[in-house]
Amino acid sequence: MAGKTVTVTDADFEEKVLKAEQPVLVDFWAPWCGPCRAIAPALEELATEYEGRVIIAKVNTDENQQYAAQYGIFAIPTLLLFKNGQLVETIQGARAKSFYASRIEQVLSQEVA
Repeated sequence: MAGKTVTVTDADFEEKVLKAEQPVLVDFWAPWCGPCRAIAPALEELATEYEGRVIIAKVNTDENQQYAAQYGIFAIPTLLLFKNGQLVETIQGARAKSFYASRIEQVLSQEVA
């Protein structure tokens, strides 16, 4: 199921997320999580719509626990939005695609020093 979302592991989180030149929306999820599976199609659509401007990344918390623990992820889905390596927003729970898009648009419009 190859899509536009990027799979991230503990081993490459720093490179793919914290050092990314574009904003990154990271979905902390697990295969057994119903709400996580429910938002996956919307995240794929956003990855296509924002290609070249925003990276949509997915971290399987069953297999990669280091950064989930570091950022205090206790419930999934939790999405973290990073810009210039800095955490700018935490979104807990499944939301509508339009909600995620509005958060992405806000980050894209912000000037970060």
